[in-house]
Amino acid sequence: MNKHFFAIEIVKHIFKARHTRGFGVHSPYMFHFVRFIIYEKSQYYVFPKIESLRAQLKADHRIISVNDFGTGNDRLRKISDITRKSLKNSKWGQLLFRIVEFTKPEVIVDLGTSLGITTLYLASASTKSKCYTFEGCAQTLAIAEQCFANFGLSNVETVLGNIDQTLAPKMKEIQRVDFAFIDANHSYDAVIRYFNTIIAGCHDKSIIVLDDIHWSADMSKAWEELKKHEKVINSMDLFQMGILFFNPEINKKHFRLIF
Repeated sequence: MNKHFFAIEIVKHIFKARHTRGFGVHSPYMFHFVRFIIYEKSQYYVFPKIESLRAQLKADHRIISVNDFGTGNDRLRKISDITRKSLKNSKWGQLLFRIVEFTKPEVIVDLGTSLGITTLYLASASTKSKCYTFEGCAQTLAIAEQCFANFGLSNVETVLGNIDQTLAPKMKEIQRVDFAFIDANHSYDAVIRYFNTIIAGCHDKSIIVLDDIHWSADMSKAWEELKKHEKVINSMDLFQMGILFFNPEINKKHFRLIF
């Protein structure tokens, strides 16, 4: 990550944000989404249980070999370091939970399992959903699968391997996508490939959430391009995450919020 670029993007976002807390949001659906999903503060019963697992991972100093298909680099890392530095914090995980709990998707696609904490938030929000989570690194996925087992989840299917090779075949199998979270290879080309593969299974009520949309110039470029896609009706820029909506019944508009 280019820290100078990231800092500039933060300042730009703060000055351009216009729809925080629902200000200027006229669509009833989008207003409800902003006020009662984005800014909801209620604590669900599963949150402490997931965060307890996170705490266990933070205290786990075992060293594993991490395969990163995005950078092409393999390296040794402590599980505790991955947990502290690479996983989405509780604020963002709980936002994803609320979106899934509200929309109740039958099929969830999660790109970038890592140690599984974000997947837990996605999959535990609706027991009727099936969550397909994709990870390139065998050793991190093994840790995640143990977390799923400890949590008692039976609605998660893990897919191991380079997402460039595993996503398209799995999409042909599952066909329909109601909710997708993209947090894998942070290059422009990869993000566009993932989106184009997933959107083939999307419908009007589907939602795609893209992580780290201002992490780099590549990610910002990908986000701006996806906002302009012919099927995208609304978008919400929360700085760290971007949310894409496809419902043609909602007036087309792009929102920028401070979250």
